[in-house]
Amino acid sequence: MEDFKKKNAMDLNDKEIVFSKSIKAGKRIYYLDVKKNRKDEMFLAITESKKIVMSEGDDSQVSFEKHKIFLYKEDFEKFMTGLTQAIAFINKKQPLTLDDSDKKEKLEVDLEENLGKTEIGTEIKFDIDFE
Repeated sequence: MEDFKKKNAMDLNDKEIVFSKSIKAGKRIYYLDVKKNRKDEMFLAITESKKIVMSEGDDSQVSFEKHKIFLYKEDFEKFMTGLTQAIAFINKKQPLTLDDSDKKEKLEVDLEENLGKTEIGTEIKFDIDFE
């Protein structure tokens, strides 16, 4: 546990967070952190965190299962293309139902609002770290 704490402290010192956004989705929380490395290069760190409860009642223990993905600028466009294709495939195979129409409308509004805020065509590197 001590080694884990030291590693996390080193990671925090190495990489400055310049922007952060969290997204709650069901039992998971996704953290989107834009970080700078020592060379002042920015990259995206995506962390999926899932709460795990062991036992019930007073004896319950809570832990978090985390997975990290690192995206660097030279890969942003490839990642966005792949993500867009995967989402389009799912939407084609499982279109939203009438019950989901309000979700679809909100998604379309969110996409429109955020499209102008996203820089396309910048560089990305892609590393995956599963702890």
